[in-house]
Amino acid sequence: MKALILVGGFGTRLRPLTLSFPKPLVDFANKPMILHQIEALKAIGVTEVVLAINYQPEVMLSFLKDFETKLGIKITCSQETEPLGTAGPLALARDKLIDGSDEPFFVLNSDVISEYPLNEMIKFHKSHGGEASLMVTKVDEPSKYGVIVMDDSTGKVEKFVEKPKVFVGNKINAGIYLLNPSVLDRIELKPTSIEKEVFPKIAAEQKLFAMVLPGFWMDIGQPRDYITGLSLYLNSLRKKSSSKLSTGPPFVGNVLVDESASIGEGCLIGPDVAIGPGCVIEPGVRLSRCTVMRGARIKRHACISSSIIGWHSTVGKWTRVENMTILGEDVHVGDEVYSNGGVVLPHKSIKSSILNPEIVM
Repeated sequence: MKALILVGGFGTRLRPLTLSFPKPLVDFANKPMILHQIEALKAIGVTEVVLAINYQPEVMLSFLKDFETKLGIKITCSQETEPLGTAGPLALARDKLIDGSDEPFFVLNSDVISEYPLNEMIKFHKSHGGEASLMVTKVDEPSKYGVIVMDDSTGKVEKFVEKPKVFVGNKINAGIYLLNPSVLDRIELKPTSIEKEVFPKIAAEQKLFAMVLPGFWMDIGQPRDYITGLSLYLNSLRKKSSSKLSTGPPFVGNVLVDESASIGEGCLIGPDVAIGPGCVIEPGVRLSRCTVMRGARIKRHACISSSIIGWHSTVGKWTRVENMTILGEDVHVGDEVYSNGGVVLPHKSIKSSILNPEIVM
């Protein structure tokens, strides 16, 4: 089996982190976002992953070459010269996806984090005999999304309603598809939306089916959702009683700490914290609902909540960082500084407090 991951563009919503790395390589729970998906695909027998990309393909490929050998899966790139939307990239990668076997292939949106029940999806796809399957997830506020109206007993999709004003349902597209090769005959090589142009036509022919995604789901393409997604992901590790989560006196709730990180005495860490490789957490530090990426140092008695600390950054002693502060790569925040929602670009030094959310260039 093969799979295509829609990597797409510049990751503007996750700046300043994406100023240093393409978005799929930004760490989520201590490994690049895209690796969560590639590992899930490999686990169910996918042999080749095609990345549909229009930005920095060299960086992506050189990074993923290591994982190709580690995971034993072929990773190739299909590069767009202009943005092709969510369906155009399938037409562009047609020759890589079709091998004459008539096997269906997966398509995943690179921002989506979930438990990836891909085996169940294969069984569902075979059982209904349609042309395409998509995963849907239930949300509390469907008016912000495109809602999928479906027959709950068969999964047959009836129609799509974009940002409904009145309640028509609460199931939205979860960004995970399983498609027969014949779907590619419906897509031209031009900027096209799979959700708005391709799927409604398949649904009109009653060949599109939807499966409700069990477990959690989050689009982690922007900081607030990234932090929420981390909480959901760590919670799912807890449910699987994973040995990856840290236990012991400094930890409260779900905490993921890389084995190469060091944690000083008297810290209070958690809930919902990820601490990456080579990080140094000095004594007396308080961390909650945050990510501390590879090589960062948090000095004594600093307090960080609901924030993202980028690679190789430093947070000074007695400093308080909160309210969706995001430090890009190699940012150095001085001692006794307060950041309330500061978004700091890479390689900056911050010596005075950021009292209101702002971007620091």
